[in-house]
Amino acid sequence: MSKKICILNGSPRSNGNTKELIKSFMKGAEAAGHETTCFDLQKMNIHGCLGCCKGGKEEENPCVQKDNMAEIYPVYRQADIVVLASPMYYWGISGQLKCAFDRLFAVAEMTPDYENPKKDCILLMAAEGNTESNFAPVRAFYEGLVSHLNWKNIGIVYAGGNMDAGAILNKAEQLNAAEELGKSV
Repeated sequence: MSKKICILNGSPRSNGNTKELIKSFMKGAEAAGHETTCFDLQKMNIHGCLGCCKGGKEEENPCVQKDNMAEIYPVYRQADIVVLASPMYYWGISGQLKCAFDRLFAVAEMTPDYENPKKDCILLMAAEGNTESNFAPVRAFYEGLVSHLNWKNIGIVYAGGNMDAGAILNKAEQLNAAEELGKSV
């Protein structure tokens, strides 16, 4: 059965290592018959969450702020799978991804009990470091996030050893892992 996949690209590099992971994932997912939509968050005008708790009033654009999140909301709401893609910044996700993800709370405000829509989730992450301890803080954040949202983690690709833009192009195993994950969903 074909699935709709919403990819949130938190990398500020247009053609960096994270984008290469996304391209490989999309190749696999589309080969398996799934529909993918990727948002390059760095190129979008997205303001930080105000914490006003006044969203949830307009179905198409539930946040009180009117910016490029209006493009993401309908795709997110229809998605079966959300892919969080980010380079590792100070042992966490990028600010671009965190900013956009925080704004998804406006969709939860559409329900009386602030229930988030149920999704499957994937994490794609490129990083300089390449050890278990390097990825441990991100793993803890991601596992806590999907647990609290009551989402299902269906895959993670940690692509370490990639500092310079394009370094991942020499690591076929990492790109293959992303492609195979795309095929498997």
